[in-house]
Amino acid sequence: MMVVKVIELIASSDKSIEDAMQKAVSEASKTIKNIDSVYVKDIKAHVEDGKITTYGVICNLSFRVGA
Repeated sequence: MMVVKVIELIASSDKSIEDAMQKAVSEASKTIKNIDSVYVKDIKAHVEDGKITTYGVICNLSFRVGA
């Protein structure tokens, strides 16, 4: 039987939504093994002077635990 754990992460980037997602996965990968997927729950962008300055994501990260 496989057990999967899900954690919620918040990440941001000044480049893109994809970069924010990659930052979340890269940071989690430093301490978590067997990451299977990332699900974006919410997307946010900060705006200054009519331009997007920062992209943010709230995501769930799934990874296998145990045998």
